[in-house]
Amino acid sequence: MLKFNAKQLRKISPKIPSQKIYKTPLVFVLDNVQDTYNIGSFFRLADALGVRKIYLCGETVTPPNPKIHRASVGLWRWLPWEHHRSSLSVLKLLRKEGYSIVVAEQSKESCPYLKVKPKFPVALVVGHESEGINPEILKYADLVVEIPLLGVNRSLNVLVAASVIAYHFLSLL
Repeated sequence: MLKFNAKQLRKISPKIPSQKIYKTPLVFVLDNVQDTYNIGSFFRLADALGVRKIYLCGETVTPPNPKIHRASVGLWRWLPWEHHRSSLSVLKLLRKEGYSIVVAEQSKESCPYLKVKPKFPVALVVGHESEGINPEILKYADLVVEIPLLGVNRSLNVLVAASVIAYHFLSLL
C-alpha cells in the first residue's frame, strides 16, 4: 500500500485510481461549514477513515482553494467529493441509496453517540461552526447524536466532533 508524507501529498498528483483505495461505508456531509481549515482537515480525516465521499453543501468553500489545499495536504485531489447547493437534496439521494442519516448536533432529539449503533452505510452530517445544523435537516435525520461535554464549553470544533463520532461508528463494524 502506498503511503506519503504531507510534503509529498501537497506536491504529487494522485497516481492510483480511487477504487483501489479501501473505502468504509461512511460519507461526510458538510452543511455550510465555513472554516477552510476545517474543510481541508475533513479531507485528511476522510482519507484516514477511508470515507467514500465528502459532500460539501451550501455556502461551504470548495477546492481548489489554497487554505483547503494546505490543510488537506493536497488530499482533496485524491478523495471523491461533490458540491451541492442543498444538503437536504443530497441527504434525500443518499437515503435512496440506502444510507442512514446521522446528524451530529446538540438538540432535544440528540442522544449520546456511544449509546447508538447506526445502520450502515452512514451519512454523517455536520453543520456550521456557529449556527449548527439547519432544523429542516434535523427533522430528516434517522439519528441525532452528540458528545457529552463535562466542562463549561458547550461545543467542540466540528472536525473534532466528527472525528470522535466517526471513529466510534467504524469501530462497530
